[in-house]
Amino acid sequence: MFDTYMVGYEFLLKTLIMYDKLRQRLQVLKAEYESGQKVMAELEVKQASVRDTLLRISGAIQVLEEELADVETETSSPTTPAKEDPIELVAEPDMS
Repeated sequence: MFDTYMVGYEFLLKTLIMYDKLRQRLQVLKAEYESGQKVMAELEVKQASVRDTLLRISGAIQVLEEELADVETETSSPTTPAKEDPIELVAEPDMS
């Protein structure tokens, strides 16, 4: 009869040890999951920032390409008068 109690006790002890290990593992996994969620949120913010920066750079590239195309068109076609530079339109002061 003592053997029966001993077997039951050992089973209960092993079950409690396994239960404790499972709870500890669950806590570790929850902490890792929460940490991963924070990293994901930070990366999403950074991704949005990079996307905005690339959009601004793309716009600037487009403007510069259009300006360069205009300059190339003006310099390659002698029949088209060049645009007047607004700075040149300002009269110089009379120094006499």
